[in-house]
Amino acid sequence: MARPSVEAQRREEIMRSACAQIAAKGVLGLRVSDVAKGAGVSPGIVHYYFETKFELIRAAFEDNFTRSLDRRAVIFDDKDAHAAETLHAIVESYLPVGAETIEAWNVWIELWAAALQDEALAEVNDRAYSRWASMIEAVVARGQERGELVSEDSALVADSLMGLIDGLSVQVLLSSHGMTVERMRAICHRLVDSIST
Repeated sequence: MARPSVEAQRREEIMRSACAQIAAKGVLGLRVSDVAKGAGVSPGIVHYYFETKFELIRAAFEDNFTRSLDRRAVIFDDKDAHAAETLHAIVESYLPVGAETIEAWNVWIELWAAALQDEALAEVNDRAYSRWASMIEAVVARGQERGELVSEDSALVADSLMGLIDGLSVQVLLSSHGMTVERMRAICHRLVDSIST
């Protein structure tokens, strides 16, 4: 039996490969053999860690969310920063630019589509989205308490910003007419500026 550190690393490599495959081929196009190849292991090793393909998909989505938060921890952990600066940094970090962020967005889009047909995946989305919402809302509430942001319903402000980030990112990735990264940036930053004191 492999040492725990080796097992943890191998499991992580499998999930990273699964995310890459989901981003490239979608949930419906995901094949365990492709995930195994990307992780440099056999399909049997993938099944050792994930009994079913669905378990692998669910774990990949959860890993994608965890890594997303890890990349932004420095932003959320800076409690001394002005709330508007934090919100502007959050916007910048979620713009669909760079291979890692674009891959993560593609995985999220696949989760949302698959969750329409699968209650268990909808629950994965709900847990992740609720956690993200509470983190954004905490930044807003802290800014309001310190007089840095206007006093409005903090949950409404958080939902508004999240809705812009999510919706506009999808439009950017779809190359929708007129929606560019620059336009998305301007729209999201304008919202933050509108609630800053």
